[in-house]
Amino acid sequence: MSEPPQTDVSRPSALPTATLHQRNTASQALIDQNSDEYLDAIEEEWNKKLDAEVDFLVDGMVDIVSLASIGDKDKFRIAQESFQAESRAESMVRATNSLLSITHTLKLLLLLSDEAQIAHRRDVELAHVRQEKNEAQQKVAALLDELFRRPSAGMSTDI
Repeated sequence: MSEPPQTDVSRPSALPTATLHQRNTASQALIDQNSDEYLDAIEEEWNKKLDAEVDFLVDGMVDIVSLASIGDKDKFRIAQESFQAESRAESMVRATNSLLSITHTLKLLLLLSDEAQIAHRRDVELAHVRQEKNEAQQKVAALLDELFRRPSAGMSTDI
């Protein structure tokens, strides 16, 4: 059986002659992974970052909505809630900028990723579509042959 395809993903590792720090088992396990496992771990890490930022934004919106309650409030309470809303909004802006940065990074990763995989997927899809087209052409040809071979029962051939 052939080995799974390897990618050109860079893996951080110490130089062979480096003696400053000894490798711990976690970094050694990361280096010993095959490409698919490594890419899955990277994907999981990105998903965790995205989930954390989105959760932070949702919690911020919930807090801001809860601060916006209507009722009898004195000036101190209004000022306190205003400060809380502003500080929560600033935190949400930071989270939004982080999401924007993550989006930009993911776009770059997609653009600079392994083009061979994208080309392979395109070629597989193209072959599949061509096969479907050929099958449809054969089916249409068979139906047309069947249609033109049978003389219609209602038409007479006497002239």
